[in-house]
Amino acid sequence: MKRQLFCILGMTLLLSCAAGCSRDKTQAAQGAASEWLKLVDSGNYPQSWEEAANIMKSSVAKEQWQEILNRNRAPLGTLLSRKLTSAEYKEDIPGAPVGQYVVLRYESSFQNKGTVIETATPTLDKDGRWRVSVYYIR
Repeated sequence: MKRQLFCILGMTLLLSCAAGCSRDKTQAAQGAASEWLKLVDSGNYPQSWEEAANIMKSSVAKEQWQEILNRNRAPLGTLLSRKLTSAEYKEDIPGAPVGQYVVLRYESSFQNKGTVIETATPTLDKDGRWRVSVYYIR
């Protein structure tokens, strides 16, 4: 009986720690994404590439990144509102190496466009900092 109770308490503690660790990672990733999105919102596309995760920088050149944002983000105009609708910690996402990712989805409104869904996915980079590795608007 004591052994079962010990096992149940141990599993509860383990699950609680895992949930807490995931929550901490999600919060750190949200903070990094928020700072990075400020660069995009201000039109500082070159700096947003500089501050992006290594995985993004290795898959798209700086000039290409600027072109993509000039074509897809700039026409939206000034950000009016952005609300986080979901945050999901993952270790495996399609098309990317196994790692630590947090998929953040926002309901956003812009001056020249109604509501859109923005997705920013920070990853834990090799230097231990969370940086955005994927960003797109739908």
